[in-house]
Amino acid sequence: MPGTIEAMEGTTDFAWGVGTSAYQIEGAWQSDGKGESIWDRFLHDRGIRPDGDVACDHYNRLDDDLDLLASLGVNAYRFSTAWARVLPDGIGDVNTPGLAFYDRLVDGLLARGITPWITLYHWDLPQALHEQGGWPERVSVDWFARYTQVMADHFGDRVKNWITINEPWVSSFLGYRDGIFAPGEQDFATALRSAHHQLLAHGVATRIIREAVPGARVGIALDCRPAIPASPAIEDIEATKHFDGFRNRWFFDPVFGKGYPTDMLDGYSATGRLPADLVLAGDLSTIAEPVDFCGINYYTSIRIDASAKEQEFSEGPVGNPAAPGHTEMGWRIDPDALTAFVRRVHDEWQPASIVITENGASFSDEPGIDGRVHDMARIEYLDQHISQIDQLREEGIPVDGYFVWSFLDNLEWVSGFAQRFGLVHVDHSTQVRTIKDSGYWYRDRIATGRANPAG
Repeated sequence: MPGTIEAMEGTTDFAWGVGTSAYQIEGAWQSDGKGESIWDRFLHDRGIRPDGDVACDHYNRLDDDLDLLASLGVNAYRFSTAWARVLPDGIGDVNTPGLAFYDRLVDGLLARGITPWITLYHWDLPQALHEQGGWPERVSVDWFARYTQVMADHFGDRVKNWITINEPWVSSFLGYRDGIFAPGEQDFATALRSAHHQLLAHGVATRIIREAVPGARVGIALDCRPAIPASPAIEDIEATKHFDGFRNRWFFDPVFGKGYPTDMLDGYSATGRLPADLVLAGDLSTIAEPVDFCGINYYTSIRIDASAKEQEFSEGPVGNPAAPGHTEMGWRIDPDALTAFVRRVHDEWQPASIVITENGASFSDEPGIDGRVHDMARIEYLDQHISQIDQLREEGIPVDGYFVWSFLDNLEWVSGFAQRFGLVHVDHSTQVRTIKDSGYWYRDRIATGRANPAG
């Protein structure tokens, strides 16, 4: 097992956490008045129905899971709320039992000394709203504002840390351009509309939360894909710039007041993919509503050659899952790229605070004959990446939290249960939970950081 790394400076206020999302763990897809989401429909249509309907059965095992969470020693828990559990039709009447479930969750966290971090949207749009056009329609911003107001008014007395939207690139481009995620559409201009309206919804929601919740800290969780040229050739350098614009700058730039990158606007317009009415007066200032922190979801990096210039890679594997130095998702293990990208965020976009809202690795270790899960590869991955956070904080970069993805072996979207990211193993046939060695390692790492703050 890797040796203990240096404790972080200022760990008293540092958020040591784990993360989950509602659809990936809750199950109970029709319980207590919950409405259907686009992921319910999407997986049902593809014959993966039982996985999403039950997931980790967290809805029915909440108290036990909260005890398990507390045993990991975390002081923060990032979870998402299911829009259709609170508002079954997306708008209209509030579903009281749905709010009551999240009351139990929030109150249970606070009783265990764990700070709740709510993510309002982690891809599970109510199906009823999709049937009215979904995110590609501008009215979706109003729908999200209504949902946000309900949540902020109800939980604002207990929840101060809010994430508006999780990974708008993924839900927009994999869901509306590539069709491999819900809702399964395939049109580039539609994906751009979805992304723009999610960013608008983020800005509107930020204002709502700030007005409704005294002392709120509001941010957005943006996934990133640091890219480097495959060679020094000018073609590869230009292709890398294009990929970075498509994958990173298209979201970071407008959120931090720079508007959409001009080179990408020109390129999308020249190829006929940019809707003429995409950006209306006032949109960019709304998107750029100041945030209290920038959430960064980081897993891997990518090398780009000239063939990627117009292809704009999808989220598929970027390497061989069986090769050394890769996770079972096929993602290259590259902790140095995390360091470089966080430095870039600090220098280029200058958020007041940075939180690593997701970081983790998929490895399918199972319990051994001793009943334990010896997931050494995950421990090494986490050790390498937390070490980078140490370095960044020593440089004075305000990284104020780190959330491992994920708490449980959850439903990994279209991969079902084949990919396991959890610190806790879940036998999905019995729902038995087993803390992995990585969970114990993380508990000890947190304890070391709290007890021995550097500096």
